[in-house]
Amino acid sequence: MTLASCDSAKQTGENPFFSEWETPYGVPPFDKIRPEHFMPAFERGMSLHDAEIDAITSNNDEPTFENVILAYDNSGQMLAQTSLIFGMLCAAENTPQMQALQEEMMPLLTAHADKIRLNEQLFDKVKAVYDNRATLGLDAEQLRLTEKTYDGFVRAGALLDADGKARLKQINEELALTAVKFGNNLLAENNNYALVLDGDQLDGLPAGVRDLAREKAESMGKSGKYVFTLHKPSMLPFLTYSTQRELREELYTAYLNRCNHGDEYDNKQLINDFIRLRTEKAHLLGYPSYAAYVVADEMAGTTGAVYNLLEEIWTPALESAKKELAEMEELFRKDYPDGEFASWDWWYYAEKLRKQQYALDEEMLRPYFSLPNVQSGIFFLANRLYGITFRPIVVPLYHPEAVAYEVLDADESHLGVLYFDFHPRDGKSQGAWCGNYVEQTYRDGKRVAPVVSIVCNFTRPTGNDPALLTLDEAETLFHEFGHALHFLFHDVKYRGLSEVEGDFVELPSQIMENWAFEPEMLRQYAVHYRSDEVIPQYLIDKLRRSELFNQGFMTTELIAASLSDMDIHSITEYEPFDPMAFERQALAEKRGLIPQIEPRYRYPYFSHIFDGGYSAGYYFYTWAEVLDKDAFEAFRESGDLFNKQIADDFRRKLLARGGSEDGMTLYRAFRGKDPDKRAMLKGRGLWNEPEPAEEEAEETAAAPEPGTPVQPR
Repeated sequence: MTLASCDSAKQTGENPFFSEWETPYGVPPFDKIRPEHFMPAFERGMSLHDAEIDAITSNNDEPTFENVILAYDNSGQMLAQTSLIFGMLCAAENTPQMQALQEEMMPLLTAHADKIRLNEQLFDKVKAVYDNRATLGLDAEQLRLTEKTYDGFVRAGALLDADGKARLKQINEELALTAVKFGNNLLAENNNYALVLDGDQLDGLPAGVRDLAREKAESMGKSGKYVFTLHKPSMLPFLTYSTQRELREELYTAYLNRCNHGDEYDNKQLINDFIRLRTEKAHLLGYPSYAAYVVADEMAGTTGAVYNLLEEIWTPALESAKKELAEMEELFRKDYPDGEFASWDWWYYAEKLRKQQYALDEEMLRPYFSLPNVQSGIFFLANRLYGITFRPIVVPLYHPEAVAYEVLDADESHLGVLYFDFHPRDGKSQGAWCGNYVEQTYRDGKRVAPVVSIVCNFTRPTGNDPALLTLDEAETLFHEFGHALHFLFHDVKYRGLSEVEGDFVELPSQIMENWAFEPEMLRQYAVHYRSDEVIPQYLIDKLRRSELFNQGFMTTELIAASLSDMDIHSITEYEPFDPMAFERQALAEKRGLIPQIEPRYRYPYFSHIFDGGYSAGYYFYTWAEVLDKDAFEAFRESGDLFNKQIADDFRRKLLARGGSEDGMTLYRAFRGKDPDKRAMLKGRGLWNEPEPAEEEAEETAAAPEPGTPVQPR
């Protein structure tokens, strides 16, 4: 992969971004990349990009698809490549030096992007091609790229006057820096807290949880102690098993109050800055709110469509959660006759209730879900569905804990490279994600294979035992692997057609979760890590019977976060506000969220919506769940959950296409019909079968009017 001109290396010496990578499979030369390489690479990348844009605007020939749209699509490749690597490393392996570089570079990169998107000469040429697109003999993909390019310029402010463009540039630069500060504050808060305990404070905790806490303490120089952190593999087992209620309260309260202490890491003013700037940006671009601006470019189309879906789920989910709470309170009263059930009690008493109702607990299952076995399970599934295989390879790594695989297609041709990075560490953001280090594209008519990475924060191994995953962690690996397959299967001709709508992007990931705990799938990978015993049928039966257990809670906390995201971004006129008071008003006062349940994310640490690209978009997961559950029904209806023909259709008609067509068109091409939300509602235990006449009336009412946007039903 050539990232710069041939003479770059002579001028810059050792900077790996300035020479051709001589690495296996075109992976980044992580063994050579240093933080000090990024600034020169960004500067060179921006300079080259400027020159490529100048070549377009200075061309006196009549604007055509080739000399404008295609030339623009091909521009900025070195800058894009550098940005991909930088962004991925800042999330997975951050350092103070990288953080400082982020604060310096992000406003500069944002200003560079605005300079191009607000370039009047460039937009005039794009508009000329767009206006004449019907007469240029373009094929479907060329037409789609032309329209997406034009729409992208308009959404970026190309139609604004000079004053509007100047202000928009200022807003975007301020937003870029605000996002960096928000994320760095949260990283610091996650790393600064530790609950240090003695051996007599561990009542109820399983041996594996104790071992992890002891090893964490030893790594911190606290020999003889036990340390629990705000990373979920440490926190959630403590909340689930510790009999020490006051310690559960201390740990969970610390988690809930991250970046909300009025100190240098407090994010509440940054949240005000986000909403002030985003609301002003929306007004500049002709939208009443930032949510309206975001959703206009998604499958949902309008904030009303988003709220309709979320509110429809909210009421039955909350009622279900209240019933779950009533059952747990019976157990709670036995321990605390005069106490009041609180949010830090939920995991503990839910686990007690699950044992009581299903004779099932997480620790009974974890030995069957070792990380190596779950990984082999996702490889097995990909092979059964798509015929692809995974071969360990030796390539440069950005961290010693990362591992890499070559992905081979069914015909054994090279499909891409997949990195895994499984466990928490101080330089890594929380959560799990999948992204590219190298994007799939075409160069000189040949497919450039992607380099993809899955990054997680799973339970670490202890002693000589492998990491034993929770059910949630196992499901998360299936989820992120679905994103990886989406990237790996991409076969898109134009870079500008690689991305799909935000509320479509979780379909490829979430559909993989549907296989995770199917009996036929479990028998393939859920094998006891010591005895090699395949998970017994009685445990599979218990899992199946308990699959709706605690769904009210899980759905409520998810939808609560989605609603709080939509509400804060639906502000139409900004005035300074207290984010915590806004959250209480939006969820507890307006919608009746009970105090025993917190939203999945509270504003000061809601990274998805403030520095993670999901602003006014946390609903994406729920919207896509309508699609993924309906898509999985295609496999169920066939009678074969590993139906290769259906999988091939899903790959060719949907996964491989990227954004070559809009999401609903891609979905219909695969499914042959519009998505039906009933499978999603059933999967969450929220569907009551209507009478036949009632069902017929509902289907009639749900049919879209001709010419109107179709939304998931």
